[in-house]
Amino acid sequence: MNDAVIKSLDLSGQLALVTGASSGLGAHFAKVLAQAGATVVAAARRVDRLESLVADIEAGGGKAMAVAMDVNDGNSVVAAFEQVQATLGTVTVVVNNAGVADPGRFVDSTEDKWDFTVDTNLKAVWRVSREASERMIKAGVGGSIINISSILGLQPSSNNTLYATAKAGVIQLTKNSAQELWRHSIRVNALCPGYFETEINTDFFQSEKGAQYLNKIPPRRLGQMDELTMPLLMLASSAGSFISGVALPVDGGHLLQSL
Repeated sequence: MNDAVIKSLDLSGQLALVTGASSGLGAHFAKVLAQAGATVVAAARRVDRLESLVADIEAGGGKAMAVAMDVNDGNSVVAAFEQVQATLGTVTVVVNNAGVADPGRFVDSTEDKWDFTVDTNLKAVWRVSREASERMIKAGVGGSIINISSILGLQPSSNNTLYATAKAGVIQLTKNSAQELWRHSIRVNALCPGYFETEINTDFFQSEKGAQYLNKIPPRRLGQMDELTMPLLMLASSAGSFISGVALPVDGGHLLQSL
């Protein structure tokens, strides 16, 4: 890899915040950004797990801090950004990763389940993105916002109506905010993973039914965390400087399956 390519992926001098960083994809994203040179703010409700993540990052030579943030609480989000601003400065890279899933049939859905799923997966992305972008604009700095959507935001799936609806909303939020924020040198993109094993879905994919499902789709396997590394870095760094408003599937061709 030549020096120009390596330099384009370098995040030195950037301050990156990752929500839902206490486990799964969020913890992986935090480590990747730190390895690329960014100072990382790991945000979640479980601060004890964040402290362990920060220790791992620092042991590898990276820079990180943990901050308590409940993405469903506006006051908590503002307080977290205030803490980061006072300690490290303005966040310039945001990864909106926090999310939940509550699979079930449409006819069994309830208002409580709707609020739980849609608020966490969609409203919280708006809340964090708005707070981050306002601070970038006030500081006169550009940045990158990466919203973690899903292939379920691009194509329907049975028994996932609430989750899929929220993730589709994330994609439209991404496109509309990208259209407005480009003039402030803030890029907004959505990363749409296929199936990767996380705390949300591990029980299903370790079951016989989960194995049968994987055997029917084009990848015939779960994605590996490292297969999200370069797509994330491209969207976060100057390597993706001319990319904004896209919804990028990383799914091993899952969406290509024949109808």
